[in-house]
Amino acid sequence: MKKIRLAVIGTGMAWKRLHWPAIQELGDHYQIVAVCNKTKSDAVDFAREINLAQENVYDDYKEMLKRGDIDAVDVMVPIPENFDIYHDIVTANINLIAEKPLASTMEGAEKLLKLHKKHPVNIMVAENYRYNDEINKIRDIINQGKIGDVIYFINHNAVDFENQMTKNTFAATEWRQHPQFKGGTFLDAGLHDIAAMRHIFGKVDYVYAMGQPQQEDFSPYISVNSQIKFSNGVIGQYSYYTDGKETQRPLIGFRIFGNKGEIYLEERRCGTINITYRDGGSEQITYRPERGYFNELLNFYNSLLGNEEIAVTPEVEYGDVKMVFNILKSIKDNKAYPVDTKTNEISLV
Repeated sequence: MKKIRLAVIGTGMAWKRLHWPAIQELGDHYQIVAVCNKTKSDAVDFAREINLAQENVYDDYKEMLKRGDIDAVDVMVPIPENFDIYHDIVTANINLIAEKPLASTMEGAEKLLKLHKKHPVNIMVAENYRYNDEINKIRDIINQGKIGDVIYFINHNAVDFENQMTKNTFAATEWRQHPQFKGGTFLDAGLHDIAAMRHIFGKVDYVYAMGQPQQEDFSPYISVNSQIKFSNGVIGQYSYYTDGKETQRPLIGFRIFGNKGEIYLEERRCGTINITYRDGGSEQITYRPERGYFNELLNFYNSLLGNEEIAVTPEVEYGDVKMVFNILKSIKDNKAYPVDTKTNEISLV
């Protein structure tokens, strides 16, 4: 089996906890040929773990990109660094596994889309929620018509970010606690929920949102409450609570109401999708949590071999990012904003 020669930029927590375990599972698909980290000692330590020679370790990714034996680069760095690194990789005509978001601004995301047209390398945005088994199973259930026509949904995500800041978690990183980009944790983490909903329901006509301001650096709002109208007519409410947790079970979770039944996912790690029907029947569909990392890296591998299309392209991710920023604009301006429609005028009547 052909192995993809992979270089890595950023050997920190995201690499070690998310992508590296999936790469190990796909050991006959990928070969790591170079690693880079701004703190070189961290990259050195990882290289030793995998018996990678020290001449393949860098603290300057631009030097690493000059190598002639790289098929693709996997990047896991703080959000503000995404644009510059992605720009340099694409300009070097090297295939890219890009973490979300493409950039910390809409302007940056637009520039990368234009750059990609000039340099048509393979770019997969590692939006693991679009690759998670539970999200794809829910989409299949709806497409099969098992709950009839979808009428509306409720999606609620409560995150005790302030508590997580004191633990060995992603929230403990300085750049997330004091983000140098608009939206803070809503752009970083809420983007996952946005991607999942768009993956299930499709394109979005418009969003209207409200938020409760707070003084904490990690997010401008303690809660974001948004109404979403999808192009297929589905409407619903998405709430992101940035500094708290639900204290009662079952959780509100993700509930999708159809005219023949209801889908309920309590939380993404629970392992079970519950379906109830109006005729009194019910069923439970099990899944393996956290498979998005494996699935996305397998999709990328197959795309490089020409066996399948990339599921999450920059164009797909661009719509997710646009929706996040339009929710933030809606809160600020108290107006509804379009997402996938081209009109600038929105009527809520």
